[in-house]
Amino acid sequence: MDLIVIRLLFVALLAGVCFFLHPFGMTDWVSAGAGAAAAGAVIVFELRVRALSLRRLIGAVGGSVLGIFGAALFCLVLRSALTPGATSAVIQIFVLLLMTYVGLLVGANKGDLLSPAALGTVFASDRPTRRTAKVLDTSVIIDGRIADIAEAGFMEGMMVVPEFVLRELQTVADSTDSSKRQRGRRGLDMLQRMQSNTNIQVQIVADDFPTIREVDLKLLELAKKWEAKVVTNDFNLNKVAHLHHVEVLNINDLANALKPVVLPGEKMNVLILKEGKEYNQGVGYLDDGTMVVVDHARKLIGKAIEISVTSVLQTASGKMIFGKIDENGKSSEPGRPGPVEIPR
Repeated sequence: MDLIVIRLLFVALLAGVCFFLHPFGMTDWVSAGAGAAAAGAVIVFELRVRALSLRRLIGAVGGSVLGIFGAALFCLVLRSALTPGATSAVIQIFVLLLMTYVGLLVGANKGDLLSPAALGTVFASDRPTRRTAKVLDTSVIIDGRIADIAEAGFMEGMMVVPEFVLRELQTVADSTDSSKRQRGRRGLDMLQRMQSNTNIQVQIVADDFPTIREVDLKLLELAKKWEAKVVTNDFNLNKVAHLHHVEVLNINDLANALKPVVLPGEKMNVLILKEGKEYNQGVGYLDDGTMVVVDHARKLIGKAIEISVTSVLQTASGKMIFGKIDENGKSSEPGRPGPVEIPR
């Protein structure tokens, strides 16, 4: 509001000065209109300059200065080559405007190529912070594991939560479906938990892209704008982000990487829960949800047995372990699995 008042005063002041001074011999009201138009042009230029990034602004200023300097040298040659007069003056003014204009445009377009390291600490308060930022999507907030990872100190930089993600969380939390409502409230609780931790930087940003309707595409545009990474556990968003050349941190990939490695020949105890797809197979699960398929274990459903791992299959949906009943293994009481042996 203050800027609007200042701009209106600037227009009124310049129009009043022109009204009383009559530049170029114009009448009162024509002079005032010309002054107001000139003030309006200045305000438009100011708005355009405000929209420029610091790199582009420095590039534009540098290009303009170099263009003016080059035009001054060129005009020195023209003065000695042309006879003084209107033609010489017009050519010199044309050269000055041309080289200033070209320098301004080229400098602004090439400003993004400037190195922050070469410019010292000018960008220290903006770019490094943004480059280490992590943009959180709705699924990873609801999942909740991001809070544990951040509290453990494995997530560097600022956690950026756009307002359109908050609106989506609020919509889920207000859903008539009890399951969705519980998930939405869990996401809001996780955000509040991270905000209350002084070691975690959480920033709610108002950046939005009204021309884009899909929340996932808005997240990708925000990540490009901030030069940040997207944190998610959404498989489809992960794929789309790679197509848009946006870096992604997938919580599921991290969980899979931290699963203990199981090698063929190792022993483990597993509770057989159901029969497998193939004949005489039994199926059990480890504590982390990994499926274990055991040959000749169909009759042992409900019992915990010791098996020997025969092979491990890594698929897109997760890891599968195949094994056989250990010859020396003994079954435990139904429903009471023995401890899982983790390789060292």
